[in-house]
Amino acid sequence: MTVPLQKLKWMYEQMVKIRYYEETMARVYEEGKKPVFNIGAGTVPGEMHLAAGQEPAAVGICAHLRDQDTVTAPHRPHHHAIAKGVDLKRMTAEIFGKKTGLGKGKGGHMHLFDPRVKFSCGGIIAAGIPHAAGAALAAKMKGEDSVAVAFVGEGAANAGAFHETLNLAALWKLPLIVVIEDNAYGISVPKVESTAVKTNDRRASAYGIPGYYIKDNDPIEMYRVSEETVSRARRGEGPSIIEIETYRYLGHFQGDPEIYRDPEEVPSLRKKDPIDRLRTLLIKEHTVSSEELEQLESRARGEVDEAYEFARSSPYPDPTEALEDVFHEVKARV
Repeated sequence: MTVPLQKLKWMYEQMVKIRYYEETMARVYEEGKKPVFNIGAGTVPGEMHLAAGQEPAAVGICAHLRDQDTVTAPHRPHHHAIAKGVDLKRMTAEIFGKKTGLGKGKGGHMHLFDPRVKFSCGGIIAAGIPHAAGAALAAKMKGEDSVAVAFVGEGAANAGAFHETLNLAALWKLPLIVVIEDNAYGISVPKVESTAVKTNDRRASAYGIPGYYIKDNDPIEMYRVSEETVSRARRGEGPSIIEIETYRYLGHFQGDPEIYRDPEEVPSLRKKDPIDRLRTLLIKEHTVSSEELEQLESRARGEVDEAYEFARSSPYPDPTEALEDVFHEVKARV
């Protein structure tokens, strides 16, 4: 299957956007947290989990999704949100804790939610999988051909919610795809020390559903496999599992000392960077000019810069109004 050139360009632009967003956030997050690191201080308080290096997992499948398809993300959610089309300005404002954010600054980095494109952070570990299955069940009961995608880390495949949900999804033939991002570590624990199987796609056989493993952070193969799983789900043939071998360039969280990693690990991974590889493919095999790619890169970075400027210039919520929306919602439901 040949990937359409326009899709390849879209994937490239999204990957550049995600990388630049995460690298910018890594710098912004440090503001006000030195000389002694203080997680509660600075421009962006709270914990921060960034996904530089993991772009192919998000763009490969989101290239096949529509606004009405549901995506749930774990605690490392920015690449999924950007690829799904979440409002970048409001997302950044939310992370900054600003009134103009998706949740008016109440949710922050780990609780992003944009109903316009049916995106939400479902929680840590495997907590988002049941939410996605619920959306898949709703689509099936309504007779719609929408699908739901749950992104999780490889450690989530050892959690009860993963297995319980997949059992029901397979039994009910729900339009659910679970994408496992194997970045080799569950916090600081290597996969080989926590997981009995070499790759989690093998677990699909326990539920009688397809399972796929994508090696070497390959965005093209992720696109191709995703096309099959999404089409299968839309046809009413049930769930699938995709596990992609991906790379986390940064720590489990910002400020992570990363003493569990070999100092040469990340430099070695960067030599086979997926963005560089896709750029080379576009130039050599699709005769896309460097000038055109630079235009895509400039547009992506410009959008990110505008989002950060919007977030910085936005007002903080009035502390006296902090629970106003909550009370309004409760009153409306009583």
